[in-house]
Amino acid sequence: MQSRSGRRVVVVTGASGGIGRATARRFAEMGADVALIARGEDGLEDAAAEVRKAGGQALPLPVDVADNDAVEAAAATVEERLGPIDVWVNVAFSSVFAPFLQISPEEFERATQVTYLGYVNGTRAALRRMRPRDRGAIVQVGSALAYRGIPLQSVYCGAKHAIQGFHESLRCELLHDKSGVSVTMVQMPAVNTPQFDWVLSRLPGHPQPVPPIYQPEVAARAVVYAADHPRRREYWVGASTAGTLLANAVAPGLLDRYLARTGFSSQQTDEVDHRVRENLWEPADDAPGTDQGAHGSFDAKATDRSVQLWASQHHGLLGASAALLAGLAALAWSRGRR
Repeated sequence: MQSRSGRRVVVVTGASGGIGRATARRFAEMGADVALIARGEDGLEDAAAEVRKAGGQALPLPVDVADNDAVEAAAATVEERLGPIDVWVNVAFSSVFAPFLQISPEEFERATQVTYLGYVNGTRAALRRMRPRDRGAIVQVGSALAYRGIPLQSVYCGAKHAIQGFHESLRCELLHDKSGVSVTMVQMPAVNTPQFDWVLSRLPGHPQPVPPIYQPEVAARAVVYAADHPRRREYWVGASTAGTLLANAVAPGLLDRYLARTGFSSQQTDEVDHRVRENLWEPADDAPGTDQGAHGSFDAKATDRSVQLWASQHHGLLGASAALLAGLAALAWSRGRR
């Protein structure tokens, strides 16, 4: 069964801003039709306009991903309007910037429902449709914080760790069944998204991503590549992601102390936070003039390139090159001995 247009059908959650919005636009540029899921209707409509301008058919769907029934209904609408879903990308999240004891139980639960159970709900809706066809790709947008917790983000880190465990469990089940459906995860670095202007914060300064900061288009390129090559269990984006994960594997206790010393100041600017809208309970981009697009307020500090992303996508080439260099070195050493 093909899509109505003959093009690939992609669903992106959290598509009204940040990584989700850049990803939806990138898929459209690559020839896909895109269903966009988020809560803020104005942000969704602007994102859909970008998809159409890039050449894709857009289907904006105002949905709270924490509501499983709503996500299931949205998936049914996508297949009815666009055709069979080929790729499902989970991006949507919410969080709270604050020390743990300053987060209410209700806030912690809500952020966990959106960020963790939102991924579970999206994955379930996708699998129910992909498994009978024995094809499709699910991409979980993760973070270096799926492996390494940092201060002031206990909600987000806990949810991303949960997504990582969920991803690994599901991947094992699909491999056991020899399923044609693939699931992969893309671990992201700090990204310049509007979330730092929207997320509920109790910090004295304005929240900021921990430098180095990457533009959302870098993340989007990684997600699209992962959807095209979903058999890999995960991809790392950014040298900071690779460095954090490797350091945490080797010396987690030392990293605890380092983050205890630097993690508070590195996650906020000296500017007082004067925000008027927060997106934990209601969308922050659901009124005219509130849509910020894919980018946050850190364009001056962000880069649009990642050498490490290229390396993550070319493990085989790098491995072969390393083996070749090692062989040449061994040959030179052997000749020198003779």
